[in-house]
Amino acid sequence: MQIETIMTEATLKYYMQEQLDLISLDFKRYLFGNLPWDARLLGIMGPRGIGKSTMLLQRIKEMEPDMRAKSLYISTDHSYFADNTLTGVADRLVLQGGEWLFIDEVHKYKGWSRELKQIYDTHPELHVCFTGSSVLDILEGEADLSRRALLFEMQGLSFREYLEMFHGIKSPVRTLSELLQGQAQIEGLQHPLPLFGQYLREGYYPFSKEGYFQRRMQQVVRLTMEVDIPQYANMSPATGRKLRQMLSIIAGNVPYKPEATGLANEIKVSRNDIPTFLAYMEKAGMISLLRDETGGMRGLGKTEKVYLDNPNLIYALTGEDANIGNIRETFFYNQTRLTEKVTASKSADFRISKYTFEVGGAGKGRKQIQGIDNAYVVRDDTEYAVDNVLPLWSFGLLY
Repeated sequence: MQIETIMTEATLKYYMQEQLDLISLDFKRYLFGNLPWDARLLGIMGPRGIGKSTMLLQRIKEMEPDMRAKSLYISTDHSYFADNTLTGVADRLVLQGGEWLFIDEVHKYKGWSRELKQIYDTHPELHVCFTGSSVLDILEGEADLSRRALLFEMQGLSFREYLEMFHGIKSPVRTLSELLQGQAQIEGLQHPLPLFGQYLREGYYPFSKEGYFQRRMQQVVRLTMEVDIPQYANMSPATGRKLRQMLSIIAGNVPYKPEATGLANEIKVSRNDIPTFLAYMEKAGMISLLRDETGGMRGLGKTEKVYLDNPNLIYALTGEDANIGNIRETFFYNQTRLTEKVTASKSADFRISKYTFEVGGAGKGRKQIQGIDNAYVVRDDTEYAVDNVLPLWSFGLLY
């Protein structure tokens, strides 16, 4: 039995090395340099397919050889965990002088929060970093991790990151203030609109570089709606299929003004379930809820519009029937929400702090924002800023 255990753990080491061999350090996500990697318990949460696993492996690969020798990367969907536990792995790693444990897809392991707490309390010398689905509410799991884990949310590629990862075009992160002043030039890219159009279709998810993008997107949607959310929320498979149906309805009507009764009747669920379903779908990275300026509440009364999370999802779910106006607004909201508090505007599309934004195309004039202080028109057919008319693509430089 002891020999079998040693052989199995050796398999984990081989598995880690195989994964490391596939990883490049040429490009790193926006969050990589901002994470406290030395924390005792670090969690990276986010939707499927945005590069969380790659980031863990990059962290190991850039370590000095002596540190890497004291590290172990595991994925909880590995067959090893059919008969072994996370705590057992941590115990044996520490006994062998290990100091770093990287756990990928922790949400696939039953009782993950309880065992993370046990590892944290038992091995103060061990650094644990884990990734998990954004659906999880780690602060309300089986064990209280709120005082132990440092948590960071991660989202898909910005337009700036897409340019670097896919085309080798590097550009610095811009602040909102710089964008409002027209400071959005990208060295080596005189005409950004053609690549911006590609990004809107297939640039938000790093896996698009691997090909078969539409098929992969459909898998992400299906697994998120029919597996991730139902597993976490203890829903039946039938409810998971209703969630997917609900997403399709929203996709055909976005930006969607939430109306609980009509939506409940259409998918044949209780009206009271709709706010909960919307909250789960938002946490899972499938939709975004735009709230009014009173802010804070997740209830329908405070939600002005429901968008799909990003333009790639729009094209994946609606194809060439995608509405260009919706794509513009979705991109703007998706790219600005990470660094800014974005709310619905009473007079235009969006409001960020004291600034008002009306998003449109070539025909969008200044009439709707006349008489409003600190107001801007954002156009998707514009290369560079002119007065208070700003290019839509430039908001993809915020992270």
